[in-house]
Amino acid sequence: MAVRIKTQYGTIDISNTVIATVVGGAATDVYGIIGMASKNQIRDNLNDILRKENYARGVVVRQEENGVAIDVYIIVGYGTKISEVCRNVQDKVKYNLETMLGVSANSVNVFVQGVRVLAD
Repeated sequence: MAVRIKTQYGTIDISNTVIATVVGGAATDVYGIIGMASKNQIRDNLNDILRKENYARGVVVRQEENGVAIDVYIIVGYGTKISEVCRNVQDKVKYNLETMLGVSANSVNVFVQGVRVLAD
């Protein structure tokens, strides 16, 4: 399922994989984020940090009537304030979706899947 935007020139379809890549890139730019985590760590047998090509495994995109709902699964760095990091992820994801894709995010839910020690 994709997001469909109608313009005067035609229709634009944006796939969920593209949205997940934009969301993953925005989330990993936030200070305190070690990386993305898999949403189904047991099924995917992944306990590692996802690379850029696998961001879609750590993001769930659901279409709603007037926008999308996003679930982001992250790993945060030890010693950071988790609530502040999550709030920054929500703001950055919402901003990037609106500026880069023209898609409004109705909700951005952040799930912390783990805490890792930051490398010095």
